[in-house]
Amino acid sequence: MLIVHIADITMFYAPASGGVRTYLDAKHRRLGIKPGIRHSLLIPGSHLSEQDGIFTVPAPALPFGKGYRFPLRLAPWRNVLQALQPDLIEVGDPYLTAWAALDARRQLDVPVIGFYHSDLPLLVSNRMGNWVTTNVEAYVSKLYGNFDRVLAPSRIMADKLISLGVKNVFVQPLGVDLHTFHPDARDPGLRAELGIDENTHLLIFAGRGSKEKNLPVLLDCMKRLGRRYHLLLVGSSMPAAVPDNVTVVDEFCPATQVARLMASADALVHAGDQETFGLVILEAMACGIPVVAVAAGAFKEIINAECGLLCAPNNSMAMANAVRELFSSGSAVLGQQARSHVERHYSWDTVVNSLLGHYHAVLGSQWPRIANG
Repeated sequence: MLIVHIADITMFYAPASGGVRTYLDAKHRRLGIKPGIRHSLLIPGSHLSEQDGIFTVPAPALPFGKGYRFPLRLAPWRNVLQALQPDLIEVGDPYLTAWAALDARRQLDVPVIGFYHSDLPLLVSNRMGNWVTTNVEAYVSKLYGNFDRVLAPSRIMADKLISLGVKNVFVQPLGVDLHTFHPDARDPGLRAELGIDENTHLLIFAGRGSKEKNLPVLLDCMKRLGRRYHLLLVGSSMPAAVPDNVTVVDEFCPATQVARLMASADALVHAGDQETFGLVILEAMACGIPVVAVAAGAFKEIINAECGLLCAPNNSMAMANAVRELFSSGSAVLGQQARSHVERHYSWDTVVNSLLGHYHAVLGSQWPRIANG
C-alpha cells in the first residue's frame, strides 16, 4: 500500500498551550487511524526523542515559564525532517521552524504548507508599538510567500495575508472536540460550590488573562449587570481584584474541567477584539450554551443569530445590554441551536477531511487513492 507521509512542525506546543496544540493533537489522532497516511509531529523538547510519531527536537526553555521552548538552531529541525523524508510538511508558526521546513524542502523537493495561526504584526505591535508593524508585515509577506499553499483559520486572517501580497491563501477553520465539550459534562453542584442560587445567571469566560482578551470590559460589564448575574473567569494570569459577582479560577485547567464549568454555565462572554479564530467560542457552543461576544476579529464569522449575540467592542454597557437581551430571548434554545451548529460545521473529522483536500491539491499525482477515504 502506498503511504503518504505528512509532517507537522511547530514551536507552539507546550503543556499549557492553546489552539495550535489542540489542532495538532486532534489532527494527529485522526490521521493516525486513516488508511494510507503516516503523520509525524515535530515539537520542541529538552532532548531528541520520539513516541507514537511525536518527535521532540532540542530547544531551550523560555525563562518566563508556561513550558514553552524557543528553537535557536535550525539544523536539528532540518535534520529530523531530512531523516523522516515526509511527502509534505505543514508549518505551524512563523519562526525558526518555518525556515527549517523551507530549508528541508530544498533537499527533499516536497511541498510545504504554512498555517497562519496568529496575527504576527498585531501581536508584535500590541507589545512593542506600531513602529515595528511595517517591518513585521514585510517579514510575514516574505515568509508566507515561500509556501506552496497558505491556510488561515478565518476569512479575516486570509484577507490580511492577501492584502500583504501572499498568494494561494485558503480559509481552513479549526474544530472542536464534540465528545469532551458536550452538554452532558454539566455539573448540577457547581452553583452551590460557587455560592449562587438557581435564579442567578451564570456566565463564564475561559482562556488566558492576556491584554488582548479585554478582561476589564468583562469586569465592568459585571458591575453593570449586578447580583442576578455571576461570572466565572477560568484560566492563567487572571486579575485578582474583581467585583463581588465574579469568581476567579486562576490556573490552567484541563479540557475536561473546562467542559464541566462551561456546560454548567448559562452563557459564555468574550470581550476580545483581536481573535484570529476563537476556539473557546466553539467549545462553549459544543457544551450547549450560547455566546455573547464582540463584533470583531473572527467572531463575526463563527457566531450567528441562532447561537448568540454580538455587541460593540470595548463597550461594557453594550455587552451588559446584550447579556440581558440574551436571557430575555430564551438562552436555552440558543444553546441547543449552538450545539447543533458546531456538530454540523466544526467537528474535527470535518476539519481533517478538509485538510486532506488541501494536501491532495498540493501533492497531485503523488497522493495515493486509498488515503482519501
